[in-house]
Amino acid sequence: MILYNYLTEFKIDNEEVFSSWLTACIEFYGYKISEVSYIFCNEEYLLDLNKNHLSHDTLTDIITFDYTESKSVCADLFISVERIKHNATLFKVTFDRELMRVMVHGLLHCMGFDDKTEISKSQMRKEEDKCLKLFNECST
Repeated sequence: MILYNYLTEFKIDNEEVFSSWLTACIEFYGYKISEVSYIFCNEEYLLDLNKNHLSHDTLTDIITFDYTESKSVCADLFISVERIKHNATLFKVTFDRELMRVMVHGLLHCMGFDDKTEISKSQMRKEEDKCLKLFNECST
């Protein structure tokens, strides 16, 4: 089950398409979905989470609280809508493309991928790209 919670006025269009796509991404890696919640918030809220839970005093686009056990994905993913807008401009991509990249990025963490080294960052990008390609299949 994929749930969407909004602490801002932002809303995802076509939640069902996104849910189908995210579920397909999880299944692509041989996992099943337990419960995944996306919580959309502002930059300040996410910064407070980052400080209080991770002891990081930096802005970020996503924080993933991963409760995955075995091959069953369970997580709360907090996303800063403001950071997504900023990064979309910075990386010269659409807001939707950046949002999708960040949404799947959090899921990939739950399935064992990390981005702590340059090599693992490169691998994470490749996996994100694979998942972004799946979106076209799920949205038709």
